[in-house]
Amino acid sequence: MTAATPPKGRGPLARREARLAWGLLLPTLTAVMLVVILPLLAIFWISVKPVELSDLRAPAPVANEQMRGRPAEAGDEASWRFRLRNSSPEALITGVTLRDVVPDGFEIAELDPRCTIEGEILACDLGDFEGGARETIEIPGIVTQAYFDNDVDVDATEPALTGDADFVLTNFEFTWENFALLFDSRDFWTVIGATLFYTVFGTIGALVVGLFAALLLNREFRGQGLMRGFYLFPYVAPVIAVAFSWVILFDPFSGSVNALLVQMGVSDSAINFFGERPLALIMVTVFEIWRYFPLSFLFILARMQSIDTDMYEAADMDGASPFQKFRYLSLPQLMGILSVLFLLRFIWTFNKFDDIFLLTGGNAGTRTLTVNVYEQAFALSNIGAGAAVAVVIMLALLCFSWLFFRFMSQEEGL
Repeated sequence: MTAATPPKGRGPLARREARLAWGLLLPTLTAVMLVVILPLLAIFWISVKPVELSDLRAPAPVANEQMRGRPAEAGDEASWRFRLRNSSPEALITGVTLRDVVPDGFEIAELDPRCTIEGEILACDLGDFEGGARETIEIPGIVTQAYFDNDVDVDATEPALTGDADFVLTNFEFTWENFALLFDSRDFWTVIGATLFYTVFGTIGALVVGLFAALLLNREFRGQGLMRGFYLFPYVAPVIAVAFSWVILFDPFSGSVNALLVQMGVSDSAINFFGERPLALIMVTVFEIWRYFPLSFLFILARMQSIDTDMYEAADMDGASPFQKFRYLSLPQLMGILSVLFLLRFIWTFNKFDDIFLLTGGNAGTRTLTVNVYEQAFALSNIGAGAAVAVVIMLALLCFSWLFFRFMSQEEGL
């Protein structure tokens, strides 16, 4: 007799568990969709459209209603005025109409030729509004006692406006002009070079300095906790505070560093650390290393303290030098955490904006891709070009992540 072969596929219990698992995951997946995927799709959408900062608001007719003349008693003359404009400086609005209720106690003396009275409703056909167009409708009249008895306030009401316009963000006209402008720019490859220099050396530098800091503090001594706290200060301090501290310290006119270098004879004159090429790029990279090495230090130290000490004792008995113990014992044990830190720090540094912007504003050869996004979208008011740069950043990071997981990672399960 042969043993019965279990039926293929999942049983009812497994299917119920799978449905329950997906049901529990549904809120998380929905949140990820809303927080991550939808903004990414919006960036892709905007990157292929000629969108400027002024185009973010849909074109629509806007009206401001006032009762002019300041009538004080019945029989006074007044003027019912509408100021209308196109909210978009460029888009055309067709078929603009205005409808509003005639104020109680206001008798119209003369009607604008574009308007009619339908019962108690004022209806105006204003035609087409070009981009940035402005119109004024003046309707003179006389107020009666009912105007004061009912305490009429025309400013508190909003007239009904209609009109048709083509909104650049919702239509289906696309263009590759943003990407063509980006890649044809003379500064594009300079920006790419600055981004790679800042990211690669900032990431490697933070890992190396963090590794040395962990090696120094991976032993018991008095004041060990205090020293670890000092090491974490650059990372936990507010970025705006430490950035301006560096700017003040390295200021070419009143900075302490320049004064010290001149007095020691190292330099004949003050050095503009954050205003000269390529020194400015080197300085912002050094700032990146100094500010973010504590994160690497913290993770590496935690991993070091979990390594079994028996093999170090065996290495001591065999006469291994400190370098040999680090090379053949510590480093293989740290490769997993180092690879994870390299991946995370590379992505975070590639996306870094605030440090560079606070130190140099992107000047003197320190304009990276993230700074370029800000300049295109807000300084030049070209939202489409800024979104195109953001798409390039995302694609570059996706390529790097794929290469990392495909060729570089040695940690099982990554």
